[in-house]
Amino acid sequence: MGPTWPVQQHLVTAELHMGHVVNLRTARKQAKRRQAEQEAAQNRLAHGRPKRDRMLQRSKSDKAQKDLEQHRIERGDG
Repeated sequence: MGPTWPVQQHLVTAELHMGHVVNLRTARKQAKRRQAEQEAAQNRLAHGRPKRDRMLQRSKSDKAQKDLEQHRIERGDG
């Protein structure tokens, strides 16, 4: 057989000094997903409104349009 002790000791010390193996493609995909989620969260804060606010705004707009139509003077000119 050969000397196994120095080889085994080298493997143990290599494990202590080396970092984790990282698949770069997977790491890039995860980073891209995190970035997209952060942008989505910012967009939700900037542009998102609750449904009740959208419905309230729509009903106010409809009422204002209806009130405006009621005050319109119709002429028979054609």
